[in-house]
Amino acid sequence: MSWLGEKEGAVVLRVRALPGSKRSEIRGVDAGVLKIAVTAAPEKGKANKALVKTLAQFLNVPRSNVTIASGETARTKRVQVTGITASEVREKLAQLEG
Repeated sequence: MSWLGEKEGAVVLRVRALPGSKRSEIRGVDAGVLKIAVTAAPEKGKANKALVKTLAQFLNVPRSNVTIASGETARTKRVQVTGITASEVREKLAQLEG
């Protein structure tokens, strides 16, 4: 599976969480995953909440549109996002890298 796909009207992302970072940010795609750094520690779901918040802000969608589909306790997760298309996600990443 690629890091980005579409399924049932939603975008599915393969994400690698980087908890305990100095700042929360999208670091781009590397080794087939979208890397997202968050300041929160990986305890009691704090890093997952921070990941959802960071991704929602980056994609400009409500937090309620971002859900972790699988990998709640793993660093590599599948995240589902509604209200945006795969091409819009690619455009936002291109702006980040450009």
